[in-house]
Amino acid sequence: MTDKIAYSRHDDIVVLRIQNPPVNALSQAVRQGLADGMDRAEAEDGVRAVMIVGEGRAFIAGADITEFGKPPMEPFLPDLCNRIEASPLLVVASMHGVSLGGGLEVALSAHYRIAQPSARVGLPEVHLGLIPGAGGTQRLPRLIGVEPALDAITTGRHIKAPQALEMGIVDRVEEGDPQEVGLAYVRELLDSGAERRPICEMPAPAPIDWDAAYEVTLKKGRGQISPAEAVRAVQAGVEKPFEEGMKAERRIFSELMNTDQRQGMIHAFFSERAVSNLPELKGVEPRELKAIGVIGGGTMGAGIATAALLSGSSVVLIEMKEEAAKAAHERISGNLQGALKRGKIDQAKFDHLTGTALTVSTEYDSLSDVDLVVEAVFEDMDVKKQVFGKLDAVCKPGCVLASNTSYLDVNEIAASTKRPEDVIGLHFFSPAHVMKLLEVVVADKTAKDVVATGFALGKALGKISVRAGVCDGFIGNRILATYRTAADHMVLDGASPYKIDAALEKFGFAMGPFAVADLAGLDIGWATRKRKAATRHPEERVPTYIDRLCEQGHFGQKTGQGYYLYEKGKRGGTPNPEITRLIEEEQKERGITPREFTEAEIVRRYMCAMVNEAAKVLEEGIAKRPLDIDMTLLFGYGFPRYWGGPMKWADIQGLPNVLAAIEGFAEKDPWFWKPAPLLVDLVKTNRTFDDLNKEAAK
Repeated sequence: MTDKIAYSRHDDIVVLRIQNPPVNALSQAVRQGLADGMDRAEAEDGVRAVMIVGEGRAFIAGADITEFGKPPMEPFLPDLCNRIEASPLLVVASMHGVSLGGGLEVALSAHYRIAQPSARVGLPEVHLGLIPGAGGTQRLPRLIGVEPALDAITTGRHIKAPQALEMGIVDRVEEGDPQEVGLAYVRELLDSGAERRPICEMPAPAPIDWDAAYEVTLKKGRGQISPAEAVRAVQAGVEKPFEEGMKAERRIFSELMNTDQRQGMIHAFFSERAVSNLPELKGVEPRELKAIGVIGGGTMGAGIATAALLSGSSVVLIEMKEEAAKAAHERISGNLQGALKRGKIDQAKFDHLTGTALTVSTEYDSLSDVDLVVEAVFEDMDVKKQVFGKLDAVCKPGCVLASNTSYLDVNEIAASTKRPEDVIGLHFFSPAHVMKLLEVVVADKTAKDVVATGFALGKALGKISVRAGVCDGFIGNRILATYRTAADHMVLDGASPYKIDAALEKFGFAMGPFAVADLAGLDIGWATRKRKAATRHPEERVPTYIDRLCEQGHFGQKTGQGYYLYEKGKRGGTPNPEITRLIEEEQKERGITPREFTEAEIVRRYMCAMVNEAAKVLEEGIAKRPLDIDMTLLFGYGFPRYWGGPMKWADIQGLPNVLAAIEGFAEKDPWFWKPAPLLVDLVKTNRTFDDLNKEAAK
C-alpha cells in the first residue's frame, strides 16, 4: 500500500479511500495503492466487497499532469482498470466532485456506481488531442449504447450526475457523505444478493454507420483528428471481442500521442493555466471589486455589463441620453434572457440582475461609488480623453479607470487624468459576455495592484486574461493587422479571397480573414486605413479595391454585401462577383499579372507573417512570453486549438524552416518580410519559443 490510499475494513466491506490532494489525480502512487488495496482485500477472509471513494474535492479528476511527457510507470491505468473489474469481490465506486478521464475509467471498471447529486463525469481526453486510453471507448458504449457514448467521448463534455443517471453511467444518485452513502449502498447490494456486473462481460452494443459517423465527427472537429479516431476505437469495441477492442483503443491512443495535434493541445492546456500566473504579481493584492461602472451601452458596453452582472457585481451603466439608456437596458436584458433560456440563471436571478443589480443612468455622478469603470465608447482619442476627464472628476480615489480601446495609446489616455497610476486598458472582445479573451493592457504608470485588479476582474468574469504592453493594436490586433496584410498581398498577386478563406478554414480557423472582415464590418478596416494613411511607409502595398466597395456603402454582413453576399434568414454568404471585378481592375492599374497560389502556400505565407510579427511583439516586450501570444490568438482570433497557437505551430514546423520561408518571401518584398531579429537569434542559438516560455517560468 502507498500513503495515497487509506485502507479500512467495515465488517465484510473494504473501503479504499484515495487521498491525493487537491483532486486525487491518478499518479503512479495512487495507481499502485489501488492495485495493492485490491490484492489485500481479496486476500483477507470474509471480505465480500470493495468500495472506492475519494477524499476532499473529487473522486478522481483524471491523470496526474505532472507525469505528462515522462515515461509511463507501472501499474499502467488500463491494467489497473482490468484488475479492478476482474476482482471476484463486488466493487463499487462512490463518486463526488469530478470523475474525469481516467477517473471515470476507474469508476467504469467497478461493478456499480453511486454519485452525489453535484457530481460530474466525463471523458475529456479529446481536448488533449487524445482518446480515452484505459477502456473508456470500450466500456462506456457497452454500458449506455454507441450514440450517447460517442457524444460523450467526442465532445469531452462534463455530464452532471442526474443526467449520468438517466444515461445509465451511474446506478444511483444520493446526497450525503460519499463514504457513508457508498457504504449503505454496498450493504444494500450485498443484502439483496446483487452479483458482480463487469462491463467487459456485457454484450456489445448495436453497430451504427461507422464511416458516416467518422466523417461527421471529423467535419465537426474542423480538422481535429482525435474525436474522429475515437469513433474508430468505439467501432473496434463493437466489432471485436473485448480484449481485442482494448488493444485497438491502446494502439489508437499511442498513435495520437505521437501527433503534432497532441503536442499543440497539451501546450494549450498548460498555457491556459499559466497565462494569468504572472511573476510580477506575486504577493500583490488586487483592489476591491464589488461595483463596476460601464460607459457606453452599445454592443460592447452591454456585453461587458452582462458579464459583470453574471459574475456577481452590481453595475452602473452610463449613456448620453435617456433613449440610449433605455436601449442599453434592453440590450443587457436580451443578453441575460439568453442565460435564462440556457438555464444558467433562474427567473428570480434574472429579475435581480435586470432590476436591483443594474443601474442605467445618464449622470456621471452615479459612478461615485464604483470600484472599477470600463469605458466602451467610440474608438476616437479625443472622445476617450473627454470621458476620462469626467471620470477623473467623479470617481472615488482608488477607483480603477479602464479603457476598452482596441488600438489607441493607453499612456495618452492615462495622461488625460490626474491619476495615471489608476488607468489600465481592458480590451474585451465582442460579444464581451461570450468571448473568452481579455487583454490587460499595462501602461507605463499603471500601479501593480491595478494590474492585479485587471486580472482579478478577468478571473471573476471567467476570461482568459493576457498581459499586454502599449502599442498600436496591443498583442492581438497588431499581429492580426500583419497577417491580414499578407492575405491582402496574396489577393493582389492572384489568390482569390475565397480560396484564401477556404484554405485557412481547412487549416482549422473558425473563419477565413475575409469572412471575418465581413462579420466585423468593412468600415472598421476602412477607417483604420484612412487613419494610418498619413504615416504609411512608401513601400507598403495597400489594396484600394475594398475601399471602393465601402465608398458604395457596402460594409459586409450588416449591409448584406461585402466580400460575400448575404441573404436574410440564410447562414453564411456567397462570393460577391463585384469583388472579383474590383480586384481585376486594380491588378490592371498596378500592372500585376496574377498567378496561382496553392493551399499550402497560402497557409505558409499567412502563418509566417503571423509568427514574424509575433516575434517582434515579443522582442519589444509587448508580450512577455510566447504563450501569451498563443493564448491571445486561440481565445480571441479563432486560431485552431490543436496547433496550440502560432508560436507552438512555429516550433512544430521547426524555426529554421519558418525563417527560411520568410527569407524566401523577402527576396520579392524585403520591406514587409523583414525577418524578426528574435527569430533569427533563436535559430542561430538553436532555441525554440517554448524555451523562452520555460525561461520566463523560472
